[in-house]
Amino acid sequence: MTEKTQSFFEKNAVIIKISAIAFLSLMLLIPTAMIQSLVSERQQRLNEATHEISSKWGSEQQITGPILTIPYYSHDYDTEKKAEVLTRHLAYFLPENLDVTGDMSPEVRYRGIFQVAVYNTNLNFSGKFKKPTFDASKKLDVMWEDAYITVGISDLRGIKENIKFGWNGKEVECDPGVKSNSLVESGITINNALSALDEEPEYKFNFNISLNGSRSLNLVPVGKETKARITSSWQNPSFDGAFLPETREISEEGFDAQWHVLELNRNFPQHWDDYKVRLSEAAFGVSLLLPVDTYQITERSMKYAILFISLTFMVFFFIEIMRKLRVHPVQYILVGFGLVLFYLLLLSLAEQMHFAVAYLIASIGIITMITSYSLSIFKNKKLAAMMAGILILLYVFLYILLQMQDYALLMGSIGLFIILSTIMYLSRKIDWYAINEGSKGEL
Repeated sequence: MTEKTQSFFEKNAVIIKISAIAFLSLMLLIPTAMIQSLVSERQQRLNEATHEISSKWGSEQQITGPILTIPYYSHDYDTEKKAEVLTRHLAYFLPENLDVTGDMSPEVRYRGIFQVAVYNTNLNFSGKFKKPTFDASKKLDVMWEDAYITVGISDLRGIKENIKFGWNGKEVECDPGVKSNSLVESGITINNALSALDEEPEYKFNFNISLNGSRSLNLVPVGKETKARITSSWQNPSFDGAFLPETREISEEGFDAQWHVLELNRNFPQHWDDYKVRLSEAAFGVSLLLPVDTYQITERSMKYAILFISLTFMVFFFIEIMRKLRVHPVQYILVGFGLVLFYLLLLSLAEQMHFAVAYLIASIGIITMITSYSLSIFKNKKLAAMMAGILILLYVFLYILLQMQDYALLMGSIGLFIILSTIMYLSRKIDWYAINEGSKGEL
């Protein structure tokens, strides 16, 4: 190396060192991305386990109905044929009111180390239909004897008992499957629901469903006025869908939620002909959340990996500058790998135990390892203790962020502001131009 080249490196040693540290920080994102890929793979394994259990027990359930369907023929004039033709139509009618009450009995099923929340629910449906009417000004042939009622059930494998459908005080037989999938894909059908000679002004119905399902239960508010109440011993529910409960109580004994939905709240009418209506868009219900989603929270923690690596490297760099020590790039790399290893430890431990315990064990292990390695580099117990204190603050700060989902952005921004302000304050007296000339900055 020539004297000119050596002089260049000496004059720009700090810039070169900072550039090397920045490059190493970015390179460490590669193993971080590999661990993120592993998190996604484990999430996929969980989804497969969930699907396997659901395929045998019952998947997420959505109940739609009852819906009264009446076929009829209209007498239309065909201009091309110049003759009257019969056109078949389907008229759909929804109940005037729908009351649903039910209880969910939840439990946790395991496939290896993976957990899936499943339930058995007993739902009682009751309500009434007004007698259907058609436009008297049109020439229609109403097929009253072919009228049928459809109750949509998203996964029929979850049905545990025969469904007894009460219709105006009589018990009507239920057939499996649906006659038309324009409204629901699967469910049960009640045939011969009406008669042309039936003079009843209204039709009352009631039926019970004993149903297995997993993760969530949803209802579609088909009534002109729909009321629903669901109770369960599950302590961690998530109320989702188009409507939130009007009242809800969550305690250590479980939850009690009640919904009240009117016809005007949803985007479909009480009666229509032929065209498809997206009933599921108005569905509401509850999901049974497991206490901690290990993979989601681990993935969230990994978003702060570059911050941890950069801040730790910055501490090493400032100690190197202020104390006139020399830290080799290989030592930076080893410390960086230790920081990345934290996320792998966190993932593997959190699959076996509570997330808080896994986080504590993983953070203590990494802090101890890096602190011990820092002591061998700095040969100074105070500097190693300072490094341990900084790492403890960082990991405590990260844990707080992970627990505060709604305020994570606010707390993260404030934390970064405080960190940057502290760094600027502590480095305010450093003469960066004098560092290469042998002058020692002061704090």
